[in-house]
Amino acid sequence: MSTQASESIVLRTYPYKEADLIVSFFTRDQGKLRGIARRAKKPSSRFGSGLERLAYVRMQYFHQENRDLASLDSCELLGDSMSLSIDYDRSVAGDFLAEAAEQLLPMAEPNERFFRLMRAVSGFLADAPTSAAVWPAVTYFCLWAVKLEGFLPPMALSDEDRAIAEEMLSKPIADLAPVDWSIDWASGLRRSLIGLIEEHTERRLITVKYLEGLGVEGTSEPRLI
Repeated sequence: MSTQASESIVLRTYPYKEADLIVSFFTRDQGKLRGIARRAKKPSSRFGSGLERLAYVRMQYFHQENRDLASLDSCELLGDSMSLSIDYDRSVAGDFLAEAAEQLLPMAEPNERFFRLMRAVSGFLADAPTSAAVWPAVTYFCLWAVKLEGFLPPMALSDEDRAIAEEMLSKPIADLAPVDWSIDWASGLRRSLIGLIEEHTERRLITVKYLEGLGVEGTSEPRLI
């Protein structure tokens, strides 16, 4: 059994036994892994808030050869994921990023560019002055996720949406020109990309209906992560 420590992004946790959690986490150097966090649900847990979705941490774990699940020892927070919960819209976007990454990423295949994509988009969401940043963040993430995973085909888009896609492929997300973003901004591009992700993963993403329901009265909060 070898001890490892990796920069990681927490994607999702699953209940396991009475006080334990199974954690899906995306490491910079080893790709997506899963491990058991013993007693993580106890008030005195050594993991603290480090297992929140999209938490940026240094995960310490033991990985035994021929075992599917690592044994998580501890995690050190490197960034504040709680800022994505500052409002409902950003919380939904965070859930979407985590779910899409969880479904798209294969196990144990390093992908440095995808890791940097997730860090950039979650940082953009957290630092934006308003929750309108949800729409460029989700669209940018989907476009680059599809491109990095190698299944971005030519798409039939309006001239406006095509121009937005070309800008996103040529600039870091932080350099996008501020505009009056709303749910209708590049909606054709966003929905086409989400459709590609769902087709590729062969499943419907639970969080999409919450994204499309933002601002609609009566929309309930997601319970995914």
